[in-house]
Amino acid sequence: MPASQYLPPPAGQYPPPAGQFPPGPAGQFPPAPPARKRPAWLVPTLIGVAAFVVLCCGGSMVIGLASDDGKKTDVSASSDIPAVTTSTSAPAAVAPTTSDPAPAKPAPVKTTAAPAPAKPKTFGIGDKVRGGDFEFTVKSMKCGISQVGTQFLNTKAQGTFCKVSVTVKNVTKSAHLFHADGTLTAQDASGREYEADGEAGIYGNSDGQGFLDEINPGNSVTANVYFDVPKGTKLKTITFDAGLFTFAEDAVVTL
Repeated sequence: MPASQYLPPPAGQYPPPAGQFPPGPAGQFPPAPPARKRPAWLVPTLIGVAAFVVLCCGGSMVIGLASDDGKKTDVSASSDIPAVTTSTSAPAAVAPTTSDPAPAKPAPVKTTAAPAPAKPKTFGIGDKVRGGDFEFTVKSMKCGISQVGTQFLNTKAQGTFCKVSVTVKNVTKSAHLFHADGTLTAQDASGREYEADGEAGIYGNSDGQGFLDEINPGNSVTANVYFDVPKGTKLKTITFDAGLFTFAEDAVVTL
């Protein structure tokens, strides 16, 4: 049969199964069926689906990768920060900086030394010294006297007499009794103290001055007071007793 008698099947029909084609000329195969055309809408649709998949899946992957990179960065950054350790010890004192002003030095406290106690004033021969109710003035002193009185009425010293001439003045507003014996005492350089000799005072004064004299205010009496001391003794001071009934201090005269 001629080749032109083999016609292709109409469009939309599949070719007959193998072995159903009519045999052609000897040694010849029937021609291949024409290629099936794809619909025109199929390719754009596949491209759109592929793009959608890429956008959806690819975007989430990009976001995931970015987040992983951020976590890694945070981890690496945190690994570089040294760990904070807690300490129970007291905080060390902060050394002052040179910029801080130096603390002002306290002003030196002015200390005033306690005033030294006033030394008692020393009096000598000729000075007026207050002692109790009287004011005393030593006018002179003489030692080495062996006997006091006259040729017939006298008294002799055990050692030697020292005569002290003294003026006694009443400086109060009332009359007072002055008695030399018991009011005046004498001291030598060794600190020994001597009492006045009353008998020598009677013989050594023309009118008994210094023996129970009643002296009115403003009046004065001059008397010789005798002290019986060892030979060669030199008197250093004369002390006037202020009396038991007064707060006045004793008066001392240096000879």
